[in-house]
Amino acid sequence: MKNTPFTEKHIALGARMAEFAGYNMPISYTGINDEHFAVRNSVGVFDVSHMGEFILKGENALDLIQRTTSNDASKLTDGQAQYSCLPNNENGIVDDLIVYCIEKDKVYMLVVNASNIEKDWNWLQQFNDKHVEMHNISDETALLAIQGPDACKILQGLTPVDLQLMKYYTFQKSTFAGVDNVLISATGYTGSGGVEIYFEDKGDNAEKIWNAIFEAGKEAGIKPCGLGARDTLRLEMGYCLYGNDIDDTTSTLEAGLGWITKLKKTTPFTQQEKLIAQKEAGITRKLISFEMIDRGIPRHGYKITDAAGKEIGVVTSGTQSPTLGRAIGLGYVAIDHSALDTEIFINIRDKNIKAKIVKAPFV
Repeated sequence: MKNTPFTEKHIALGARMAEFAGYNMPISYTGINDEHFAVRNSVGVFDVSHMGEFILKGENALDLIQRTTSNDASKLTDGQAQYSCLPNNENGIVDDLIVYCIEKDKVYMLVVNASNIEKDWNWLQQFNDKHVEMHNISDETALLAIQGPDACKILQGLTPVDLQLMKYYTFQKSTFAGVDNVLISATGYTGSGGVEIYFEDKGDNAEKIWNAIFEAGKEAGIKPCGLGARDTLRLEMGYCLYGNDIDDTTSTLEAGLGWITKLKKTTPFTQQEKLIAQKEAGITRKLISFEMIDRGIPRHGYKITDAAGKEIGVVTSGTQSPTLGRAIGLGYVAIDHSALDTEIFINIRDKNIKAKIVKAPFV
């Protein structure tokens, strides 16, 4: 397993560690619920240095992004970021990602999922017929997500950037905790606000930044958080997780990601014609959000049925929501069973347990 710059910190703090996407990652420290509420109510810190980062440079950098992503990156100006997808050739998704515009038309950073770094790199390379300069800086880049309603206030003394005035999905490069060239991004996957900070993993940068963050947040009860809480937080917001809710077999339209699928984009992109045809014909299944009515925890892969016991879909993500105190989930169902308030059943240990389709986010 690979380590991040913070692996020894996690172990020293008593984190429960496990393999994730080839990395030795913290799952929890004091408990998933404890860490979940720290982020919802105040501030928590996630080590997400396992994520992948690619730099694309040159006069054709934007063209490569436009031809391979579903969103319209031409709308981005310096300091703006955008959620997007890499569609494949079969009405599926290679990966979801964030596109950062560092210098319009010339320099971009793509942030991809850890498990898909090699896959995404190879996918982009096969379309790079106009000699865009590509650099995979994943192994040299550290990334911390400081999330929660108090995050920006707590971190303000560590940087000259006015964190509380930063708009969602914008970023700035500046100094942070005495470290130069840190990219500070008003992004995150928890729905509780905060920032993500990218910096070069060299010298004592990681040590300085980690220590400064926890010293600044000491009085607010800042907590290190693991991937367990990251999952419950994103699921309460109804955010998709690659490999669970979206993958090579799910289209952006089926996954409710039509808002990042710009079918009228002037630069044709991978799968555009198939997605247009799918939209015109109508999707046959849809990703829905549901809450359990009866007791039971839905898990990835569990069957979804109607009242007669007929299979109509499958659960893609599920958990016990710490905030709501009841179980929630995401899953694909046949389109004629996808209306809000529809009663569905989750097959748990050979029993069909009642649930109801609701609108995301859950909180």
